[in-house]
Amino acid sequence: MKQQLEKIRMEAMTAIETVKGSAELDALRVRFLGKKGELTAVLKQMGKLSAEERPIMGQIANSVREAIEGKLEQRKTELKAKALEEKLVSETVDVTIPGVPVVLGHKHPMSKVLDEAKEIFVGMGFEVVEGPEVELESYNFTKLNTPYGHPARDRSDTFYITEDDKVLLRTQTSPMQVRVMEQKKPPIRIVAPGRVYRKDEVDATHSPMFHQLEGLVVDEGITMTDLKGTLEHLVKQLYGEDSVVRFRPHHFPFTEPSCEVDVQCFECHGAGCRTCKGEGWIELLGAGMVHPAVLQGCGIDPTQYSGFAFGIGVERMAMRRYAISDLRLIFENDVRFLSQF
Repeated sequence: MKQQLEKIRMEAMTAIETVKGSAELDALRVRFLGKKGELTAVLKQMGKLSAEERPIMGQIANSVREAIEGKLEQRKTELKAKALEEKLVSETVDVTIPGVPVVLGHKHPMSKVLDEAKEIFVGMGFEVVEGPEVELESYNFTKLNTPYGHPARDRSDTFYITEDDKVLLRTQTSPMQVRVMEQKKPPIRIVAPGRVYRKDEVDATHSPMFHQLEGLVVDEGITMTDLKGTLEHLVKQLYGEDSVVRFRPHHFPFTEPSCEVDVQCFECHGAGCRTCKGEGWIELLGAGMVHPAVLQGCGIDPTQYSGFAFGIGVERMAMRRYAISDLRLIFENDVRFLSQF
């Protein structure tokens, strides 16, 4: 038995010393010290020994067990240290290697122009408000003095959501005029930016979804001169003091008198080209004095108060600001185009 125990010790020491992984080490623990291990098998033979031999063999067996357990723990520590060293080597970072530059994004050119415009209006004392894109027909048309049968209400021009044509995608941000006037009494000075929808064919200057910046001022003594001065200030702040602006008579149901405001084409400077469709001018916005019927419908006395309103196409502002010749470029999200801004 003594020889068997010594043999087990030698085999265990040699095997443990050459093991290369924790899984192999656990297998050796089971092989030599487990319930069915080699040392346990020898100890089961203790009953065959005499009373004098048992204590001696017991001490030898305990010595062998302690030696094996100690060697197992020693090898376990060595393997852990080796694994940690290998991990540190594999994860070594050379801090002298230049880092990969992080490319930061930036505002879309249209967002930049919109933010500029809002800042200009805020500087003139305007408040920025927002409203729903899915709008009621009454706010989009009726309360803006647009009667039934008007061409703007036609399904060929407007995206209706319900069969009864009572709910639609707003065709303008002008409904915010009514919403604000119903909730707030003069003096009123607001701008309302947002997306609007019309069934326009896509071309260099039109899109079925675009952005507007609606403006409204209502107070005592407001005249067309105030409107003209406000819009000229906006255009010159955005495009420079040498910007050429023209006002043309027009008609809108919710303003009287009404006008359209154009800026000289940045592509041809008035000579006529594809961008301006040969006219030399690009329509920027529609405007006018708030119709007395609209004021009265919102509970504002038109004999005491007057006001002006305007709606600016934000995409066209961006085109003029950054000399973009085709509106479609704004929506295509081509990084080669957007990276220029």
